Amino acid sequence: MIGYVTLGANDFAAAAKFYDALLGELGGKRFMDMESFIAWSISPGKPALAIAKPFNKEAASVGNGVMVALAADSQETVNKIYAKAIELGGTDEGEPGLRGGTFYAGYFRDLDGNKLNIFTM
Repeated sequence: MIGYVTLGANDFAAAAKFYDALLGELGGKRFMDMESFIAWSISPGKPALAIAKPFNKEAASVGNGVMVALAADSQETVNKIYAKAIELGGTDEGEPGLRGGTFYAGYFRDLDGNKLNIFTM
């Protein structure tokens, strides 16, 4: 149902480097690469994550209550991706762990403050 999600980036080069490394750990590769928009996906026709320079030329900002959830195949992958995000300069929003039942997730913010999580069930 979701085609892609776009996050604003203020330092476009730093954001691109962050997501190349982070999404590469999940098998994501760039499939669109333009001056003001880059999108990653694991394969054609699958949902994508993108960064963009805001069209209105204003600074990118974080939406309160907005979060992108990245799917993982195991708790080990959740741990690995969370650790990679922190290593790349992301900030902690909740270390990996069970959040009820079988929902296992770690929460972090990217370099621009956008909130993401990596989860498995």
